[in-house]
Amino acid sequence: MNRIKQIDTEILIYLNNLGSETWDPLWIAITNKFTFIPMFIFLIYLLYKKNGINGLLIILFFVALLILFTDQFTNLVKDSTQRLRPCRIDDLQNLLRDINIRCGKYGFFSAHAANSVAVTIFVLNCLNQSVKKYFKPILIVWVIIFSYSRIYLGVHYPLDILFGLTFGLFSGLLFKYLYNFFKSQKEFSG
Repeated sequence: MNRIKQIDTEILIYLNNLGSETWDPLWIAITNKFTFIPMFIFLIYLLYKKNGINGLLIILFFVALLILFTDQFTNLVKDSTQRLRPCRIDDLQNLLRDINIRCGKYGFFSAHAANSVAVTIFVLNCLNQSVKKYFKPILIVWVIIFSYSRIYLGVHYPLDILFGLTFGLFSGLLFKYLYNFFKSQKEFSG
């Protein structure tokens, strides 16, 4: 286990040190979920176009539940494992780049990674096939870049991201199936 943690730290240090002050503002913007509000609004429009207002409201309700579930489970794991974020480890401060960003206490595992992949999987399920084929690559690239930003900024280890993405995959698929089941029951009874 110590060897895995050592490798995780070495990869973090390597990836974090690839950055430069020139690019820091871009990565700080990327890690901020509010940066992507225009994309979210456009996705909401596409969901409305396919599903109507009632369908959209149900989808948004499921998205809210999904984020709540993913966030709360992530917080439970963080509080249980209590793995300090790299930006909280004194021995790493001389090895990581100093980027002025808020650093929470615990980092295992990344809620940014978990939520981004979970919502992506769920939303892709709710889009038209013709729209999905264009948006799927965009959203996958967004998840990768959004998740990597946490390593670039030194607030998560690579394994925090990997486990976050894995849990997000699980929760996104779970809510996709719950939504599809709900939708099939509604169609069956209606």
